[in-house]
Amino acid sequence: MSLRLSDGRSMDVKWFKNEISHLESNCRSYTLLIVLCCIVISSALATVAGGMIYRHRWKLRYLLFMSRKRFFGYRRLPDYTLIENYRFDAFISYAEDNFRFILDEVIPTLETGNVSLCLHQRDFLPGNAISDNIIHAIQSSRKTIVILSEAFLRSKWCMYEFNMARMESIYSREDNVCLVIVMLEQVPHDKMPLEMLRWIQENSYIEYTPEQDGNIMFWENLKLAMQ
Repeated sequence: MSLRLSDGRSMDVKWFKNEISHLESNCRSYTLLIVLCCIVISSALATVAGGMIYRHRWKLRYLLFMSRKRFFGYRRLPDYTLIENYRFDAFISYAEDNFRFILDEVIPTLETGNVSLCLHQRDFLPGNAISDNIIHAIQSSRKTIVILSEAFLRSKWCMYEFNMARMESIYSREDNVCLVIVMLEQVPHDKMPLEMLRWIQENSYIEYTPEQDGNIMFWENLKLAMQ
């Protein structure tokens, strides 16, 4: 059986059906290839974007808070370099496991005369979000002193305090570094997150020692760092 075309030519029906089937098969194969390519490209872009977000997650959190502060009524102090603009001399960031050290040594030694410390158990405002309290404490203090221990590294809020103080030093205090690390105990480098390891490799820190002469020097160095 054949078909008659408009120009007078004839076409075999069987051949025509085979050609149509062949075209349909080709279209399906190209559609599948296009879909697979789109999936692969989308997955690659999502992986790259996710990696960039994870790498800069602390910066993004800090900038998000600063944006909220700018647009929802918080107002930055006119000059962060002036001592009188700070409510506290230092915000002490520590793990709950080290609270005895704070009570027995840090407060009696440092909080004397006109020196004021910000402690989360005493000075955070009830009812406020913990993250907001942390950043307000950092920005209200001339220095943030991290009492570094293995317990500190296990606490998500301690690491939040460290990273927000790190962001504050980098993006808001210009050349005035506000973050001071106190190595309360020897912490293996392989237990530190990359941000912490990089910071202590690039910045000086103070090591605590209970030995008498070293202990006197430790507190003198810490008081000097607070100034």
